Amino acid sequence: MKETNKDEVKGSEMYGNTAHNIYAQNNIGIESPAKLIEMLYEGVLRFNAQAKRFMKDGNLEKKIYWINRSVAIIVELSSILDVKQQGNISAYLGGLYDYQLQLLMLANVENSVEKLDESSKVFKGLLEAWRETTNVA
Repeated sequence: MKETNKDEVKGSEMYGNTAHNIYAQNNIGIESPAKLIEMLYEGVLRFNAQAKRFMKDGNLEKKIYWINRSVAIIVELSSILDVKQQGNISAYLGGLYDYQLQLLMLANVENSVEKLDESSKVFKGLLEAWRETTNVA
């Protein structure tokens, strides 16, 4: 079992609470802030898979639609980061999310399954790490 330090736990709690508050304001019932983040990561994976499917099928309209759905989630994840309170974790995630946005834009423009797969690989890792540190799964 991975040992976590206080800052990581505090950061994940604040991150999750902020996301939960945003979605609670929009009347979406979520079990916990940690569960919400898990659902957002799962959403990116699901939407990337759909985009990949339509990319392979040559359906430009649906490919763009699903990539845009992933982008919207990543933008939301970025917007709830709080570097002042969460420090290095938040700064790292912000950079990682920015890179994922770039990857998805390039995947769209270049019709690149490889770039979609790279983004999905990163979010699979984030999801696994999130589940491990929050014991959500």
